[in-house]
Amino acid sequence: MIRRDKIRLQILGATLLGFALLFSLAWYLWQKSVQVEEHRLQAFSHQLGQQVENAIIDARDLLISLNNAAPLPCSPDHLQLMQEAAVARPFIRAIGYWQAADRLCGAGFIQGLEFTPPQASRIYDSGVIAWWPSEETEIGGVQLFLMRFGEHDVVIDPRLLINTGPLEGQKAGLWVEGLLMISTEPKTMLPNPESLSPGLMVDSANQRILSRFSLGTVFPIDVVAQQPMTELWHRYLPALLIAGLVGLVFIALWTFIVLRYSRQRLSLSAELHDAIVNDQLKVKYQPIINMVSGRCCGAESLARWIRVCGEEVSPDVFIPIVEEAGLCDELAMAILKSILQEMSVYLCKYPDFKINLNLTAQNLATDTVSDFLEKQLQASGVPASAICLEITERALVDADDACERIKQLRQRGHRIAIDDFGTGYSSLSYLERFELDILKVDKIFVDAIETDGVISNVICHIIDIAKSLKLDVVAEGIESDHQADWLVRQQVLLGQGYAFSKPLSAKQFVDFAFSPPKGNNKVIKFRASGIK
Repeated sequence: MIRRDKIRLQILGATLLGFALLFSLAWYLWQKSVQVEEHRLQAFSHQLGQQVENAIIDARDLLISLNNAAPLPCSPDHLQLMQEAAVARPFIRAIGYWQAADRLCGAGFIQGLEFTPPQASRIYDSGVIAWWPSEETEIGGVQLFLMRFGEHDVVIDPRLLINTGPLEGQKAGLWVEGLLMISTEPKTMLPNPESLSPGLMVDSANQRILSRFSLGTVFPIDVVAQQPMTELWHRYLPALLIAGLVGLVFIALWTFIVLRYSRQRLSLSAELHDAIVNDQLKVKYQPIINMVSGRCCGAESLARWIRVCGEEVSPDVFIPIVEEAGLCDELAMAILKSILQEMSVYLCKYPDFKINLNLTAQNLATDTVSDFLEKQLQASGVPASAICLEITERALVDADDACERIKQLRQRGHRIAIDDFGTGYSSLSYLERFELDILKVDKIFVDAIETDGVISNVICHIIDIAKSLKLDVVAEGIESDHQADWLVRQQVLLGQGYAFSKPLSAKQFVDFAFSPPKGNNKVIKFRASGIK
């Protein structure tokens, strides 16, 4: 039941993770949509400001050229010159000639009308005088912009300064030096640029998007654009919906995979439990060789599981299931029963011969395995010294309980080996505190012998530690003669690995360990010739 609860929690966690990924994707797409919209509005604002700036610069240059022209003021030639200049520029509605504070004559589309607004909005050091669009500059319902330089002025219709094509229904306003030059919809109240931060802002309360962008090449120009939230949704909602559908499909697929995997794990867990309870697991024996004499002096027992369908399940798969399901005690006891059934005759006949049994942290957490071991050995007549107990480094983390049980097991006559030293939590302090007899060097360190790897020198330190604590050393995973030769030179006498033998069935192991070697092959020097 605990196992099923764990699986359910895993399914729930995986589903929540899927939804978290979906929401993260939605948030990411929303942020990207806002960024794209911000870049779009920034480009639009830059274009708008550039159009206005170019028009104002062109008007200023026109005034300079008119001031430098030779015609007699207000003469037919002068009026014709002003008329041609006004017609040539669509945004200019009129051009006038001034003398002091009086506008004497003018030309353009509003010629004949006096256009002399009251006090100017700006007077610049350069001599430019400007009247910003207001009620005072309104003619025919249009608020005009007036710019005077020298003796001439230009009357500009702000509506014609910009191309409204890119607006796409947006409301926008353009400020020059803090004064409103033009608004696409005069009746629309747009916020002053000074009240907004540069960039794009989502105003959720009023369901609108506001943006402010500034230019400052010649004149300080600010553009404020406003659009309803519905416009943003209309523009980006299809992409968001497609992404959402893809995300939902992903979640569905993810959940399906997790459910399928979890069901398989549950099925494997139940099947494995039955296999352990019904003694259906097989034990194979990895010979441990004295690399000097070539004698086989023992073996490590390894659990192997072949399902009813004939599929062999790797220990890397079923051992984690055993640990998660809390079946470590059952597994250890099942392996011990098989060892005693298959090897008790030889263990009683050859007292120096030892079979290693692997124990986990769960096995050391209670007295279950310890008591079972004691009873089984008494019933079979096998001495405790014939069963060497291999303990993983993780089992030493719960120091108090592990230390006491290890002490009790040694007092009964079992030798204690620490397995895979250097790959987990162990340190010199652990080795000094616990009563151990054997240190097993992991395969990763053996593989690095006489290589340029980072850990190639670690094995030397491990061997020195074992010697200083008077521990026997067994090297695991030996696959070549040169590794075996190097270890012997370092006074490591015991080893196991494919250089000597693969894991063997009980019958194969008995033949290997207790029968004289046959033939003349290269592994004879490592083969047992019988224990004497």
